[in-house]
Amino acid sequence: MKGTAVILLAAGNSSRLGVPKQTLLYQGRSLVRRITGEADSAELSPVIVVTGAYSTEVSAELTGCDIHLVYNAHWQKGMGSGIAAGMLKLQMMGSGVENVIIAVCDQPYVSAQLFRRLIEKEAESGMGIVACAYADTLGTPVLFGQRYFEALLQLNGNSGAKKLLELYRYDVAEIPFPQGSIDIDTVADYEKLKKGEL
Repeated sequence: MKGTAVILLAAGNSSRLGVPKQTLLYQGRSLVRRITGEADSAELSPVIVVTGAYSTEVSAELTGCDIHLVYNAHWQKGMGSGIAAGMLKLQMMGSGVENVIIAVCDQPYVSAQLFRRLIEKEAESGMGIVACAYADTLGTPVLFGQRYFEALLQLNGNSGAKKLLELYRYDVAEIPFPQGSIDIDTVADYEKLKKGEL
């Protein structure tokens, strides 16, 4: 497998939930600890976690994990700024990876198998971007080849990588991930997740 890094976005302030969603427990692990574990199982490296609003809590949750923390001081500007912060860290590390996967920590059904499917699809399709397809859209997790690293570095604002998927649609392969539409935004969402109703 080509070297693939992952940038996990964990900077949001969970405004609709009222508590840091990154630290919510699911199947015995916090959401952020769970997805870093799945990234590790998929042998993604380096694993970069971008923090923001709850930097102290998220950092504490990841004590002892083989990850690299980045604090995004501009987290309020949205996902684009977080991706750029993660990419800057990746660039500074000089890791020589050929792909990077962008993921968020509140999609509870993201797995190591899904990460591996993104990498396999990139290899077999020859496309520069591989995105997950769900709810009539394309979204995270999404893999970008090296030729898009500079564009990711330039992102800002709240549109995240979505505008790159639109701009370079001709170079996008997709894999089905129907459970990708499930994320945790409210207390009701979390209660349903714990009961197995999502």
